[in-house]
Amino acid sequence: MFISLNQFSRSLDQVISESLDISDEHHQLAVERYKSIGNWLERRGSTVAHYRPEIYPQGSFLLGTVTRPVSNAEEYDIDLVSELDLKKIRISQEELKNLVGDEIKAYARTHYLDLPKNGRRCWTLNYPGNARFHMDILPAIPDEESFKQTLLSNAGSFPNFSIAIGLSSFAIAITDRDHCNYNRIDRNWPRSNPKGYAAWFMNRGLNRDLTDTRAVEEVPDHSVKTPLQRTVQILKRHRDIWFDKMVRQHHYTLEDKPISIIITTLAAHAYEGEKDLQEALQHIVRKLPNYIECGYDGVAYVRNPVDPLENFADKWQEHPSRKDCFMDWLKQAYQEMSDYLASRDISDMKTLLGLH
Repeated sequence: MFISLNQFSRSLDQVISESLDISDEHHQLAVERYKSIGNWLERRGSTVAHYRPEIYPQGSFLLGTVTRPVSNAEEYDIDLVSELDLKKIRISQEELKNLVGDEIKAYARTHYLDLPKNGRRCWTLNYPGNARFHMDILPAIPDEESFKQTLLSNAGSFPNFSIAIGLSSFAIAITDRDHCNYNRIDRNWPRSNPKGYAAWFMNRGLNRDLTDTRAVEEVPDHSVKTPLQRTVQILKRHRDIWFDKMVRQHHYTLEDKPISIIITTLAAHAYEGEKDLQEALQHIVRKLPNYIECGYDGVAYVRNPVDPLENFADKWQEHPSRKDCFMDWLKQAYQEMSDYLASRDISDMKTLLGLH
């Protein structure tokens, strides 16, 4: 049935809310579980309590773009940071990883969970039964001063310098067992800035100053979404449906899947404050390719807006099939979104997103 523009956007928003948002039950359970871990790290007798541990979400849970898995057999991936008040000159990455890991193991034993898996960067804690999620816990320490020095020494080599500097107070140094300095004390650590990225993304969605730190919340209200957040959810769902078909048809392998951080970053760049969901989605999907940079060396760049020295598309050079897959998906998303949005038929959109 053909309906008006505003009514279509309202109906689409409702469909996404009901079908793609994390359920209230799972959201509340995830918050309770990660706060429980935080309380454990802060408890009397904790080996890390005197380092003032802070645990907080990162990724889609912090951005408000969690998208329900296509299959009931899949799980929500809740990404957390466990930040301790330590300096690089006092501890190695390996020591920090084990320090946090020992407490997570003790937590798992006390709460009758399987012991966490020691991944490349994170400790992964699985929950049994109907919880349908696991938590990836990333050990970290503050890194503001070191990060600022790195930015200042490379100020002439990248754009958006002021954004990265303005949000550098949230920068963290993280563990990575593949890093050259993993098992020795050194000032050179891998780094990240999930809170800074969240501030940048949320401010893009709210048309606020890009360094406005008011957008950093412990957990945003998952029931209230900007058109940008909804668009990212829709694009991620379309990606999941399309990619599953491509893998079954042997066009691509599982490693080629377009990653969410690239989709999210490009969508935020393309968003221009549209209040109407249909307009935002049409505009963003058309403009996405414009924000993939091509360097003089022919390398594709999707820069981290709060750390422009990081290229989210760095694996495309080594694995060209990943770039091919992303561009193929983008072409398909543009074609199908344009056609289905033009018809303004909610049934068509539900079919496109696998929601029937």
